[in-house]
Amino acid sequence: MERYKILIVDDEQGIVTMLKDYFQFHGYLVNTAMSGTEALKEINSKPDIILLDINMPGMDGLEVCRTIRDHVACPIIFLTARIEEVDAIIGFQSGGDDYVVKPFKLGELGARVEAHLRRESRGGSGFSAKFFENLTINYDKRQVSYQDKVIPFTKKEFDIIELLTRNPGQVFDKERIYEVIWGYDSEGNSSIIVEHMRRIRKKFMEYTEKTYIETVWGIGYKWEN
Repeated sequence: MERYKILIVDDEQGIVTMLKDYFQFHGYLVNTAMSGTEALKEINSKPDIILLDINMPGMDGLEVCRTIRDHVACPIIFLTARIEEVDAIIGFQSGGDDYVVKPFKLGELGARVEAHLRRESRGGSGFSAKFFENLTINYDKRQVSYQDKVIPFTKKEFDIIELLTRNPGQVFDKERIYEVIWGYDSEGNSSIIVEHMRRIRKKFMEYTEKTYIETVWGIGYKWEN
């Protein structure tokens, strides 16, 4: 039997614990987050459905939804204490599929989740991206954006970024990067990697104070988580 992955996002520990216990009992694989920033990190676990609280401090649920919606195809159900029609409209415009008003009955919420999963036919192809706070790497579009602004990288620059971001925290030496990106039979040598890293970091610094790529002295480079 297939076990669905569910991501629960809420800043109230009691609600997170209650929902986690309920869905684990019913056979779901559960990931949780208690802030918008944590939610963006947990998106990389590729959930089949997301329960997303609207009213969170800092990055609220609407902003999270707007950030991920173009890159994530799974259903998103808002959890909200608001009941005004305008709030529901804003939620749908942000990319939500449904909303449940607090307080809710667990059985009804569970049935709503099951209904969305039964209807879901969009598959897993929507998970073509990774999120690093305000930075988004879209692998299908081969595009890097920071706060919705596209950073113009060349093909080889993006290839390097893709290699590092698909393996965050793993250290690659210059020779290994060159072999993967240019191939064993390509002309040139690994010194070209140094120049590409310089250009990649320079472009990142035009949009953000972070360079994202860390130099591990005497070894190589890695993507900062």
